[in-house]
Amino acid sequence: MGILEVQNVNKHFGGLHALNNVNLSVERGSVHAIIGPNGAGKSTFLNCLIGKLKPDTGSVIFDGQPMLGKAPHEINQLGVSRVFQTPEIFADLTVFENVMIPCFAHRDGAFKVNAFAQVVRDREIREKAEDILEDMGMKEKISLNAGALSRGDKRRLEMAMCLVQDPKLLLLDEPTAGMSRADTNNTIELLSQIGETRGITKVIIEHDMHVVFSLATTISVLAQGAIIAEGLPEDIKGHPKVREAYLGETEV
Repeated sequence: MGILEVQNVNKHFGGLHALNNVNLSVERGSVHAIIGPNGAGKSTFLNCLIGKLKPDTGSVIFDGQPMLGKAPHEINQLGVSRVFQTPEIFADLTVFENVMIPCFAHRDGAFKVNAFAQVVRDREIREKAEDILEDMGMKEKISLNAGALSRGDKRRLEMAMCLVQDPKLLLLDEPTAGMSRADTNNTIELLSQIGETRGITKVIIEHDMHVVFSLATTISVLAQGAIIAEGLPEDIKGHPKVREAYLGETEV
């Protein structure tokens, strides 16, 4: 059994069948990419995984635990972190403060604003935050205001905020959206390093096929709410159903 098991998930929005009997098994330690044309149901599927949407039918099991019905913060406490299309950071705080807050919340299960002074003094949290930022190549930017960072560095900061929580599963929703090619390549390298040093399982939803084929060990193709193909990257690249689904919109 994989670390993430999705079985017979369906989701309707009125007359629209957004997810149609979706089944997915993600192996522990793998990089599993989910691709598909616009409107395929990728965002709906991801929102079902993180508790933002509840499927009409089906089950989602993470590391032996049922996830359906759990609030997003409860899913996070189980060991699932998500990286959004637009980096979600505290723009008015420093890089260092951004990383300390989720570290404190993960350790204690909650975060109170009036406890921030305690966080700053907490040696264990400070050292962990410093180590993560060093791993992300951001140690020299530790005192900068997060809102002033480049988009690529904001993404690295958001990754640090996820990793400091010691996740078992990292869900990445178009992690290179809006990036230059140089920042995209840096993000690919960063995600590869995370895989090598931490062994975190990753599920990536991504439009950029360069990113997908650089990182993925397994690819699932979602079209019109259903998985139409799944396999190794070399098998998916020339799959006739995949080419038909994209209708020439993306070279795969």
